[in-house]
Amino acid sequence: MHQFLFLLFGAFCVGGAINLLLQKKTINSALSLIVVMGSLALIYLLLGAEFVAVVQVIIYAGAIMVLYVFVIMLLNAGDEEVVKGSNVAKIFGIPGLFAGGIIGIWVLLQHRPAEKLLPIGAMYGPADKVGELLFTKYLLAFEVTSILVLIAIMGAVVLTRRSRV
Repeated sequence: MHQFLFLLFGAFCVGGAINLLLQKKTINSALSLIVVMGSLALIYLLLGAEFVAVVQVIIYAGAIMVLYVFVIMLLNAGDEEVVKGSNVAKIFGIPGLFAGGIIGIWVLLQHRPAEKLLPIGAMYGPADKVGELLFTKYLLAFEVTSILVLIAIMGAVVLTRRSRV
């Protein structure tokens, strides 16, 4: 049952990501990103990381997406003009996609010893363990991330500020 649910939520996640890329309007892409983040939270629940799943929903699907929508509305992104882009993404992207898929399948088939696999729920999931790791081993990355979010907000404000001439 776990494997079926994992594949189902993984399919939702991949479908939401593909839909995010195919949308023409920015706000619809943001809504597709909420689907991706919600399905990731469900996958975390399957892995036994309840705290990480709740944080995923509250912080990312909630607060960060509100921030994205706020920036989209602040920038007043109207109709986007359609321009003919370069073919670099098609030339390098499609072979890169196939090469990445083949490498991923090869890694999954070659490296699957059963004695080294962790049982479901063995990863860090309780709040005390996540907090301990976050504020000891990963403190620098946590602080750098918060500074980057602050810089992004300031950049959005600067971009939308009208010059008074």
